Amino acid sequence: MARKSRNPNFDQTLEILRDHSFDVAPFAGVSGGVLVSKHGAGAVLVPGKDAPVAFWERPGAMFCGEVARLLDRGYQKFLQTSKYELPATVTQLQAIHLFSEELSLLIGAVSLYNESLGTTSDVYEYDRLKGREAPEHAPVQPWLPASGH
Repeated sequence: MARKSRNPNFDQTLEILRDHSFDVAPFAGVSGGVLVSKHGAGAVLVPGKDAPVAFWERPGAMFCGEVARLLDRGYQKFLQTSKYELPATVTQLQAIHLFSEELSLLIGAVSLYNESLGTTSDVYEYDRLKGREAPEHAPVQPWLPASGH
């Protein structure tokens, strides 16, 4: 009997995901991309360069066949698609977290401490900081000698 490789390739990884009840379907937006979903959450995977699998679209909730990005505005998390932006519910956040943990375990991704604590967002936009631009030039510092003296 042939032994299974400890480092599965992309197709073997997709078979492992199917064996663990993940829905695996081709993703039309990316060549070679595959939409993987379970628990109402999903992610788009592609063959990686350094690893067998890479994320094209990080895990998020599924809306109308699209993976919604998780957006953090400081006071609340939102789910954002190309057409909609909706407040995230506790059930959706728990589904994304469960999906992310299970997917990372099966594809052999690195498990990070902060991601194990809860759901991490793709984008952080705090309302007090939105719209602020960086200063164009440094403010004058009178305690420093002027140039040319």
